[in-house]
Amino acid sequence: MSKSSFEFYKKAPPDGGASSFVYPPSEANIRFFAEALQNGCVVGLPTETVYGLAALALDEQACHSIFSIKGRPLMDPLIVHVADLEMARSLAIVPEDGRILAEAFWPGPLTLVLKKRSIVPDLITAGKETVAIRMPRHPVAKKLLHQLNAPLAAPSANPFGYVSPTRPEHVTSAFGDKVPFVLDGGPCEVGLESTIVDLSKGKNPAILRPGAVTAEQISDHLRLPVQTKLLNLEETEAATAPGTMLRHYSPKTKMIAFELGSIPKTAKNEAIAFLQRPGTLNPSREQATFWFSEDGDMEIVARTLFDLLRKLDAKGFERIFCELPPANADGLVLAIRDRLSRAASIK
Repeated sequence: MSKSSFEFYKKAPPDGGASSFVYPPSEANIRFFAEALQNGCVVGLPTETVYGLAALALDEQACHSIFSIKGRPLMDPLIVHVADLEMARSLAIVPEDGRILAEAFWPGPLTLVLKKRSIVPDLITAGKETVAIRMPRHPVAKKLLHQLNAPLAAPSANPFGYVSPTRPEHVTSAFGDKVPFVLDGGPCEVGLESTIVDLSKGKNPAILRPGAVTAEQISDHLRLPVQTKLLNLEETEAATAPGTMLRHYSPKTKMIAFELGSIPKTAKNEAIAFLQRPGTLNPSREQATFWFSEDGDMEIVARTLFDLLRKLDAKGFERIFCELPPANADGLVLAIRDRLSRAASIK
């Protein structure tokens, strides 16, 4: 922590919030948060995907604080958030395919892995020659980026490996006064992290992490086949993109995933979560039966997934069983399966 950030943390945003450390995104508070970032602080930032833990991307000391606060290994790179395509071009070489995808999906939940320029610190790229960049569409994130006119490194605002945050209280419950400034953007619209597509290898685009933007959509715009390469890295391996560790998004409670339709038998102190409300409920198991949506709407499943996992984790169950969507899925359904599968990896 720098001296300037230490001193700035003693201040308070001009417009107070309803709860500790969470502040409304008023114009005055946006200016305050921009000043906090310029002084090397780390802040909680809403995006349409999940809440981020943000610092100036070109401030190595501030970015190091992100790793320290999260307990994140240095071989796991950070996504850089930009205000516009020109800001992205100042950080990376944007090929024609990158321009096409940025114009089609930015602002939005798509991250591009590109060859970085020398201005980008090795710290946020895990020493790789590539950098992951996206332009968020959440209005609060957009306002802050335009106020700053500088890129922000912002991984998810949760302890490394734990369930991602989709509400401001998820950030404060995890970090307390370690992150005293959190902008309130309400519940996240998408609820899952962005799709990550690697464009650093020429005409061979590959999805490294699935999300709301599908391989089919990307392929249609590029007029190229797009591979999906879901990696399962150990924590000792340097990653090209975040969210590719074997174990990730995990509650503290042991979690077991099961395939659609193959309902397991559960014991008294075990919870079960379905993708949609079951047609019939066993009265003796009603208090331990949960669902991500009423009717199987996958957008709602994505939006509620991490919030429900956190609630189940807090209830003191011995184990949590979660239903997986079909294995032959794409897009958001594949992303849901990916997150649940990683959350349920053996601990």
